[in-house]
Parts: sequence; structure tokens; C-alpha cells
Amino acid sequence: MLGNIIGIEDNVVIIKLNVEEHKLINLLVVLQDKNVNFIGEITNVKDGVAYIKLLGEMNDDNFIFGVVRKPSLDSIVKLISKEKVKKIISTGDYLEERDLYIGKSVLYDLDINVNINDFMSNHFAILGSTGSGKSCGTARLLQNLLNKKEYIPYKSSIFMFDAYGEYHTAFLNYKDGDINFKIYTTDTNSPNNLVRIPVWLLGVDDLALLLGATKSTQIPIIEKALKIVSIFGREESEVIKIKNDIIARALIEILSSGTNSSTIRDQLISVLSYYNTSELNLYTIVQQPGYDRELYKCFNIDNTGKLRDMELIMNFLQNYIYEGYDLSYPDGSFAYSLQTIADALDFALISEGILKSDKVYDDANILKVRLHSLLNSKESEYFNYPEYISKTRYIRRLLTADNGKKAQIINFNINYIDDRLAKVITKIYSKMLFEFTKENVMKDKLPIHILLEEAHRYVQNDSDIDVLGYNIFDRITKEGRKYGVILGLISQRPSEISETAISQCSNFLIFKMLHPKDVDYIKNMVPDVTNDIIARLRILQPGNCIAFGNAFKIPVIVKLDMPNPMPTSSNCNLINTWFVKREN
Repeated sequence: MLGNIIGIEDNVVIIKLNVEEHKLINLLVVLQDKNVNFIGEITNVKDGVAYIKLLGEMNDDNFIFGVVRKPSLDSIVKLISKEKVKKIISTGDYLEERDLYIGKSVLYDLDINVNINDFMSNHFAILGSTGSGKSCGTARLLQNLLNKKEYIPYKSSIFMFDAYGEYHTAFLNYKDGDINFKIYTTDTNSPNNLVRIPVWLLGVDDLALLLGATKSTQIPIIEKALKIVSIFGREESEVIKIKNDIIARALIEILSSGTNSSTIRDQLISVLSYYNTSELNLYTIVQQPGYDRELYKCFNIDNTGKLRDMELIMNFLQNYIYEGYDLSYPDGSFAYSLQTIADALDFALISEGILKSDKVYDDANILKVRLHSLLNSKESEYFNYPEYISKTRYIRRLLTADNGKKAQIINFNINYIDDRLAKVITKIYSKMLFEFTKENVMKDKLPIHILLEEAHRYVQNDSDIDVLGYNIFDRITKEGRKYGVILGLISQRPSEISETAISQCSNFLIFKMLHPKDVDYIKNMVPDVTNDIIARLRILQPGNCIAFGNAFKIPVIVKLDMPNPMPTSSNCNLINTWFVKREN
């Protein structure tokens, strides 16, 4: 017996110790009260008095977290046996097909195991300052999953977006067997493993992200461009008719604008100089009774400052109006390129009448500029897929290892591109995987995990909601679990992560955290975090974390084993790099 209860304040039981105070803090105790066994943790010891925070109750060797009643003052207070501690801080006896080994309890030298469903069927976050051990911890956690001996996670599908390309060394040994690691890179010098996304799998929202749309008014232009793309898969004669129609309508709109004749003339010439077909261009012959002339010669202005042949031009252009078509989005049944989208965007710009407004023109033209900039850069290779492939076959190919077997970890090394494009590619893939599982009738057979290293770069409170109406990561954290899409956030700056996304996480491994803003953010945003957990975050040793959430009955300090092999996330060794021995 540790001592006698002398008071109870809120959920803290105060006892007068009758044993030595040495090494009691953070140990678990049982308070035996008639038919109820209360479980608590010693949080402080001072002047022979111990303070015990109540955690829950033990019922037939099953721990139930939460306090709904208090022990009586005559309850017997004892330290809990190591065997019963195991049932509180772990899953009890380890079952390979059920449990995932996390690490060792710092206090009790016990294995900390969690039920795989409780941990990996929910969104989770692994947080910690630089050098705290979160990258090594993440690698070790996945190695623990993959290293099972009898029950292997063959059907697992873990997509990891690797900000620094540091995880490949930790998983390269997983190949040519039943467990396989597959890597894609953004290094354009490695074309065999280069990230390549088929353009025809991109929707309006994907293109808006890729082109950096910042205003909702830019979305209709992208929608129109994508619909125009669909006509480019038709017969050439049909394509020319539709192009002619778009050009003719744009020219008629200019002629009807009511602006001065010189402006009208300049705009007519400008449009036809850039947008034309073999049938409708500046040099198309306009037939008149008595003589023929080229179209541009009909744009002359007379002595009164009027466009003399306006009626003639209007009647001529009516011949190119084509009512026999409708525009719809591509159905993904044919391949096209970024250049096809650029061509379609050109026609979308004039079909939407952007010449009537300088403001609209500027907003729309910037999309065109960005697209042409992408086309002329080496980054266009990421969207140059060599053959037609459907979305289903593309994702299945991502999940197939080089040996033809299932790949369990698919690593995207996005270290070779800037943050903006890395964010776009990460969002495109995440959206594609999310939509795939929603459309997949066998969704419960193919759960997908998306792990984001340096998540604060991508999962942000950005402008997506204003432009698109949603943020894909917020949507996944709110809806993904029911479709089998689980998000894992790995970050050193949780305060920069979307509040919605992190608030939807159910499990946390938090390593040493020092920045006051991040500590306060965790305190305010993370569910069920306590002041005691916050106090411990600043003093954790590297490789140690506080684990809590749905998979853990109580918050527990865990020391994770070092990964084997290691990721390339260690600090630069200045001693070996800088110093050489003087020559005598």
C-alpha cells in the first residue's frame, strides 16, 4: 500500500505516502474501492504527498478510459503489477495478425503494441521538431509493419510523398519478394522512374491547380477549354467546323461591341492573326458580285471613320456558324497532351468574349502564359505519358512492382521540384486516389494510405476553398475514412497545417516540440491533448514520443527502435567533412 487518501480535487487524488518517494512519478496505480478498481497516474510527489491523476477504471482486466465517478477516501492505493500495466498501455499479448509494434515503454520496459485497425484505419499525425526522430520513427513504424513473419501486409497500399528523397534507403531491401517498395522520382535525369501523369486523367480542378488559378472567375475558362479538348478527338472535318464556329462567333461579337471602328478593326485582325483555320483566316476569299477580295481587305475604314463593309462581314461570318454540336468534358477514352490543352485554351479565351473586358482578359491570359511556360520547361515531362491508359489501369500500374507483384509502398521523391509544383502533384495524386476509391465497388478490398512528409508544405489553409470550393486534404480527412483513404501527416510545423485536417486525426505520435507557436497549436487543435502532455513535449529525448489517440488507452511515452536500414535524414557530419590533418 502506497499510502492513505487525504483529499480529492477534481480528477486528482492526494495521498500521504508511507513509502519512499524515489522514482514514483509517472507510474500507474490502482485505487481499490469496494467493487471498483480506479486507475491513475502519479503526476507529482512533494514532501511525502503524491498527486494521482485519475485515468479510468479496470473491469475484469479490461481498462476503460474516462472518469465518471470518484474513489472513496478509504480506497486502497497500490502500484499496478507489470502484467496489468501491459493491458493498459498496450494490447496485452501480441498477435501478429492483429497488432502493430510501436516501440518500448520508457517507464516499464514493455512492448507497446496497438491494434492495426485502431491505428491505421484512422487518420494520424507524426509531429516533431527537426532532429526529434520523426523521420526515423516513421521509417521504423513502416518497417515494423512490413517485417511481420507469418502474416504479411501483402494488400497494403501506402503512397508516400517524400519531400527530401530520404526514405528510399530505408526500404530498398524490399524488392523481388512478396513485399515490394516502388519508387518514382522527379529527377528528370532518371527517365525510367520519372513521375508521369497522363494529362487526360486531369479534371478542371486539377488544371486549375496546375495553372495556379487564384480566382473563381478563371474556372469557366478552364471548363470551356477542357470541353473544347473533346472536339479534338473527332473527325478533322468536324473539328474545323467547330473551330470556324468559335472564331466566327468571336468576330461577330467584336463587330457588335459598339466600340470605335479602329478598335474593332484592330481586334478583328488580332483574332484572325492568332486564331484561324484553313477555311477561315485573314486571307479567306470573300465573294461579292463583280469581284472577290481577301477578308482582311474588308476591314478598311472610310472617310467618315466607319467600317464600310461591316454588314458584308457579318453576313459572311454567318456562313461559318455551326449549330450541330455540343461540348462536353472528355470521357477519358482518348489520349491528349498539354499542347492540346493549350490549343483548346486559346479557343476558349475568344469564345468566352474576354476581349470585351481588360480585367477578365488579364485573369484569363495569365492561365495561358503559365501553361505555355510549363510547356516550354523540363517540368512538362511530368505530364508526358507515352501511351493511352485508363485511370484504373494507371493506378493499378502504380501499385505493381517491377517484378510484377503487388507493391506495398509507392514512394514519390519530390525533392527535385519547387514547393508549388510539389504541392500540385501531391494534390493531383491524392485527389485521383480518393476518387478512385469512391468509384471502386471493391473499396473495402483496397484501402489506400497517403503519407505526406513535410505535410505543412501541402496541407495548408490555402485558396483552394475560395477557387474550387474545397481543399482535397480537408475532404479526405472528413470523408476518406469511409472509403478507405487514410491520411498520415508528418510535419515539423503543425501550426502551418490546415486546422480541419489535423483536427480530424485520431492518433498522434508527437516527438520533441520546441516552437511555442507549434506547441500552442497542438494544445488548441489536437483532440484530447492535456496540459500534462504539452509539458512533456519540450523535454522528450530524440527517438521518444508521446503516443495517444484512439489506438492508445492512455497517453504513453514510447521509445521507438532505430530503423534498419536508416533513412538518409541524419545531420551533416561537419567533423568528417571539414577537418583534415595538417601536413608537417
